[in-house]
Amino acid sequence: MAASTTAGSTVVEVVDLHKSFGSNHVLQGLNATIRQGEVVCVIGPSGSGKSTFLRCINLLEEPTSGSIKVGGDEVTDPDCDIDAIRRNMGMVFQQFNLFPHLSVLDNCTIAQTTVLGRSKDEAQAKARENLEKVGISEKESAFPAQLSGGQQQRVAIARALSMDPKLMLFDEPTSALDPELVGDVLSVMRRLASEGMTMFVVTHEMAFAREVADRVIFMDGGNIVEEGSPEQVIGTPTEERTKVFLQRVLDPTHVEPGAEDEAYLKRHVADAAGGVDESLPGTHGRYTGGSGLG
Repeated sequence: MAASTTAGSTVVEVVDLHKSFGSNHVLQGLNATIRQGEVVCVIGPSGSGKSTFLRCINLLEEPTSGSIKVGGDEVTDPDCDIDAIRRNMGMVFQQFNLFPHLSVLDNCTIAQTTVLGRSKDEAQAKARENLEKVGISEKESAFPAQLSGGQQQRVAIARALSMDPKLMLFDEPTSALDPELVGDVLSVMRRLASEGMTMFVVTHEMAFAREVADRVIFMDGGNIVEEGSPEQVIGTPTEERTKVFLQRVLDPTHVEPGAEDEAYLKRHVADAAGGVDESLPGTHGRYTGGSGLG
């Protein structure tokens, strides 16, 4: 980010963002702002465009139209030096994307030496500082295959932090983890938030969003349906689509027929009748009733 940022200043500004993959209009005119020191969590069903939205911010996906400014620089400008801007953005993926042939320490130093031009000693000191921060300093000589998923994700966070980013992007960082490993990664993210790191987080972890986020964005169908504080969006949502989503996520055993989609209702009608509605995709050959014995 070429432009300096101060507390509360705008770090990311998104205006009328559209993204299409062929005829699939994934993002449909998004507008959003992320300010210095904010934690913004994006929630919503799979396929709603959350990850595409995040990936457009650092041009891992190129927007079809619209404007994105990061630190005052328009990354959607064809003349923008996106590599220079990316140096100030940390990215943590669903999959850890560590180099399997490099040790933990080397994974955290290679970008520092090749991109930032730091000396080996300086890079190692910075890496060790961040490995300590994420609670995995004792594994600096290990290779990724020798680590659990949660440990690998913490290394990925330490790697990103070692570049001294002004903005951290997290794309569902716990979705590939066993449930019992999720807490370790979320605790690291909570600490980053408490230290004032600006964070844009795509997540399915509602408790984390409620506890840590300054703002929550709920997306569905490529649109921002609802946006506000965690207490408002998660606690007392106003949009019906948000209410239905949260009901399903927070109470997955609860069935509210009036809120379910037509295909879901048809499947349950077929089950209740002890048969299969052959007009529904994905039901062919599914056994739904009877003993199967003559």
